[in-house]
Amino acid sequence: MSVTLQVNGQTRVFSGDPRTPLVEVLRGPLRLTGTKSVCGEGFCGACTVLIDGAPVPACLRPVGMLEGAEIITIEGLSSPETLNPVQQAFIDHDVVQCGMCFPGMVVTLSDFLKRNTTPTRDEVKAALTGNLCRCTGYERIVDAVMAVATPAATGEHPS
Repeated sequence: MSVTLQVNGQTRVFSGDPRTPLVEVLRGPLRLTGTKSVCGEGFCGACTVLIDGAPVPACLRPVGMLEGAEIITIEGLSSPETLNPVQQAFIDHDVVQCGMCFPGMVVTLSDFLKRNTTPTRDEVKAALTGNLCRCTGYERIVDAVMAVATPAATGEHPS
């Protein structure tokens, strides 16, 4: 079976088993390895991508259900020359450790900040509910997001 997807603004076709999880298609034949496959059960959020504008764990979506869907991965949020503001804030706040969870967090939080440009710390924490990190404390992650959301208040400027 062939499935046509819009991935990061490009038309891509997958030919194969329609039950294949999207994360496997992204990382395999489409060679978009930024999306991480960690738990395979939709629990950790590491494989979160935007599907038709909504954050979704890519491990839970069979590619056969996504004909014509618009998919944005971590690679689609930035370019090799310019990082996404959340990515830059993670670097600026020394958040990155092993990095397995961060693509899903960046996708989730970037989408969140589009909908809520002036969140409270508690709202950022709530937005992170579906994303788990085993390496770092969440406070630096929240600090980074708050710096992007409220640069005037923190004295920092998003890139």
